[in-house]
Amino acid sequence: MELDDMFEIMPAASGEVAAASTSAAKKVFIKTYGCQMNVYDSQRMSDALAADGYAATEAIEDADLILLNTCHIREKAAEKVYSQLGRLGKLKAERAESGRELIVGVTGCVAQAEGREILRRASAVDLVVGPQTYHRLPEVVKKARGGQKVVETEYSLEDKFEHLPQPRKSEVARRGVTAFLTVQEGCDKFCTFCVVPYTRGSEVSRSVAQIVTEAERLAEAGVREVTLLGQNVNAWHGEGADGKEWGLGRLLYRLAEIPGIARLRYTTSHPRDMDDELISAHRDLAALMPYLHLPVQSGSDRILKAMNRRHTASDYLRLIERIRTARPDIAMSGDFIVGFPGETDADFEATMEIVRATNYASAYTFKYSPRPGTPGADMDGHVEEKVKDERLQRLQQLITKQQHAFADGLVGMTISTLIEKPGREPGQIVGRSPWLQPVIVDEKAGEIGDIVDVRITKTGTNSLFAEAV
Repeated sequence: MELDDMFEIMPAASGEVAAASTSAAKKVFIKTYGCQMNVYDSQRMSDALAADGYAATEAIEDADLILLNTCHIREKAAEKVYSQLGRLGKLKAERAESGRELIVGVTGCVAQAEGREILRRASAVDLVVGPQTYHRLPEVVKKARGGQKVVETEYSLEDKFEHLPQPRKSEVARRGVTAFLTVQEGCDKFCTFCVVPYTRGSEVSRSVAQIVTEAERLAEAGVREVTLLGQNVNAWHGEGADGKEWGLGRLLYRLAEIPGIARLRYTTSHPRDMDDELISAHRDLAALMPYLHLPVQSGSDRILKAMNRRHTASDYLRLIERIRTARPDIAMSGDFIVGFPGETDADFEATMEIVRATNYASAYTFKYSPRPGTPGADMDGHVEEKVKDERLQRLQQLITKQQHAFADGLVGMTISTLIEKPGREPGQIVGRSPWLQPVIVDEKAGEIGDIVDVRITKTGTNSLFAEAV
């Protein structure tokens, strides 16, 4: 998996997956960290628990069950979880004094990586569940409520998506007019900096029928934009209705036929899996938004080889040229790691050159930090922190300059905007541009779920301001 959006996600106002609840129901509070896939997973866990009588809550003090859905990409991710578990231990002790039960669980990639170590280090934890076994969560919770300490981190031989209950239509509608849909999990690339093959397992693709059925349910509940998710999403493949093997491009053509789905996106991609049909989909499908997150990680061929990326800088640039020929208005996003073991000043300058050549609309930048168990952690030539800091600052300055230039170039243009939610200020609504920027416009421009044309009047730090056309 690439390093896009590896930060603490705030899917609801307070950062939890929440739903309306009744006082009679048991209540679950889910704290989500990490990538978009973790947001999707939290929603599916909430759906599974809803079928077992749990209502989601935004108030941790009301919860009978607290789950931390964790990410293992960032440095010291596990320590952050243990710190949070220490605080939850105090809350659990207070509950016990008043005779109230509180079940605490850890899910996600830290759960997969740490396993029983979590139970050893954090006595407050009752259950540990890895990403491949969320369909067993209600059963695990029942065992925990019965006094057992449960660890479920074995890779499941069964298809968890077949066993997860579908959310109620009202719950999908409550979540908004955009939705994530996981189509692929795991990664077989084994980049030397990445833990995902060890925490999410090998590549597994969901079936066409599953994906189409879920997308149709989303559309029926009012979802207008669907983002397909995968650790290596463009490696997705499956047997289509015609009996032939489909790739992601063909799947996008099929999803674009679903009434109500007006916009499609996908993330995160690997350059080696951008095939001709997927590039053609960017050319042919109006629903496929002109924004592509395609990480390269470094501009140095020597470092790319050390990272086991299996492509060169020139391979990447030729691919970008092909994509832009197919879709001239496409905006590129990427990921970069600075300070990988052995990176010299010349290697870093090669990264700066590939950024200048690509001209990104946005990108995510990171200092290399070793992950235990990955090949990169045992390599020689680790770069000093002060050198990594200086390189990161230079890279961020360049990318910020490109991002602002891209946004400034939209001023005066008329673009389509999907209205998503009310704005922070009275009389405002917030939409999303085809290139993923928030667009702030007067509430008279349209209703939530409408796709309207607006004229960009100015740019903000991370947003666009517009007026109705």
